[in-house]
Amino acid sequence: MSTTPSGVAAQAEAGILSEIQAVLQGLRFGSVEITVHNGQVVQIERKEKFRLPPPPKQP
Repeated sequence: MSTTPSGVAAQAEAGILSEIQAVLQGLRFGSVEITVHNGQVVQIERKEKFRLPPPPKQP
C-alpha cells in the first residue's frame, strides 16, 4: 500500500487539526498559540487561566 505525497499531507493536516481540537477541549479562559516554521506546524502551546471569584465584600 503506497501513500501519495498529497495523501501524506492530508493525513498530517488531519492529525494537526485533531491535536488543535484536543488542546481546545475544556479550555474556558486562555489562549492557544500555533508555531509554524517553513509552512509546517511545529508547536502547539496552550496557556490556561483560572479565574477566581472576587472576595466577599466586608461590611
